[in-house]
Amino acid sequence: MSDSTTDKAFTGSVPRIYEQYLVPLIFEDYAKDIVGRVAARKPGRVLEIAAGTGVVTRLMASTLPDSAEIVATDLQQPMIDEAVRVGTPRPVEWRQADAMQLPFEDGSFDAVVIQFGAMFFPDRPKAYAEARRVLRPGGALVYNVWDRIEDNEFAEEVTNAVKGMFPQDPPLFLPRTPYGYHLTENIRKDLVAGGFTSPAQIDTIAFRSRAKSARYPAIAYVEGTPLRGEIEARDASGLAKATDASALAIARRFGDGNVDGKIQAHVIAVTR
Repeated sequence: MSDSTTDKAFTGSVPRIYEQYLVPLIFEDYAKDIVGRVAARKPGRVLEIAAGTGVVTRLMASTLPDSAEIVATDLQQPMIDEAVRVGTPRPVEWRQADAMQLPFEDGSFDAVVIQFGAMFFPDRPKAYAEARRVLRPGGALVYNVWDRIEDNEFAEEVTNAVKGMFPQDPPLFLPRTPYGYHLTENIRKDLVAGGFTSPAQIDTIAFRSRAKSARYPAIAYVEGTPLRGEIEARDASGLAKATDASALAIARRFGDGNVDGKIQAHVIAVTR
């Protein structure tokens, strides 16, 4: 399979490493932001798409009133399994579901939430149309996507380090997919193509990504994402070397002890 067809391969040990390393490194601050935006709308029923290992789900379960129903979905069953293993403060409904073909009735949710999932949709206008279909009139799609990789410093260093290992055939999962959908004009066009007629609000928000060592973000990005599969396809024994090279590159830029890098994303809200 080509690299682009394996970008959604969150399988094997990836979900556990993703939850242990990536969630605290880059996802928790944005989860707090997006849940705050959703909570302000006082929804009675919320659908989460591409819930991953459940960082937003858990926060919604502890923030929204008990009367608010939460349905959390992901395309990848191994990610759902990890989310269920970690658990939620109160019961939520977990469903495996494809964003291109949601198994829910028209107008059945007050809000649809997507934390860093839209970049993976093979047909974004179709996914947005599905989100719009399941929203009630006046309901909102609230989601975020990463800004360009140059504004996400650890990811940039990992990408450059891995490129250096495979200069003739560099693994480009990070800039291609998670950091490849950052142009706001394209986001707006895709929302219009998906049937949204109200203007989208787009806020660009930066946080700091902090870790106790350079090796921590190296493990997170190299071993906790589909970049792992790209590396192993090129060199079956190359994963440890890629982690070492990435840790060295991050340490060169940010130091040998605690590291602190910029992360940046767009947060989008649009009403049906």
